[in-house]
Amino acid sequence: MKKSIDIKKLTVGAMLCALAYIVMAIGRVPVVLFLSYDPKDVIIALGGLIWGPMMSFVVSLVVSFIEMITVSDTSWIGFIMNVISTCSFACTAAFIYKKKRTLSGAVIGLVAGMVFAVSIMMLWNYLITPLYMGYPREAVVALLVPAFLPFNLLKVGLNGALTFLLYRPIVSALKNTGFIDKSKSKNAENRKTNVGLILVAFAVLITCILFILSLNDII
Repeated sequence: MKKSIDIKKLTVGAMLCALAYIVMAIGRVPVVLFLSYDPKDVIIALGGLIWGPMMSFVVSLVVSFIEMITVSDTSWIGFIMNVISTCSFACTAAFIYKKKRTLSGAVIGLVAGMVFAVSIMMLWNYLITPLYMGYPREAVVALLVPAFLPFNLLKVGLNGALTFLLYRPIVSALKNTGFIDKSKSKNAENRKTNVGLILVAFAVLITCILFILSLNDII
């Protein structure tokens, strides 16, 4: 039985790695300056919410490593930044949700992950960006508020909204295919509460998309 469960987790982990890499490779969108957004963190966060924070950590590690040796030009520093950025959001959300598997637990986890990700990435942008971009630290400091802060807010806004909106349909699909035990995933909140949060998530998502389009002079 345990061997069967381990094989299933390995299969799921491999599928998440492949999917996260694909959306990273084909879904990259320029935001501001040299900064771009891709939705791989959404896939990794969903994996963590469903199978626990360790799944998010392992998938983040694997995908960031493959990204480093295939499409990235920032070497090991970019690898570290990717892992820290993804795990600060996905692992935080998954850890809190693991402790409180309710709708409110999911929301608290996602919001905490968003706040922590922005905070940690602002610090790491200050510490690490001069090393791999070749910018003097004074130039990076000058970019923190006008460039890095809006980018990180947009990134976590998109990640949080997409993760929240996709969680339930993906869980339902996985239950139907047998990847999740149907008895282990029950909603503790009523349908009316969900509607309000779904509208908020859609509002955040649309706002972030419109802002990215305006930054790229598309609208």
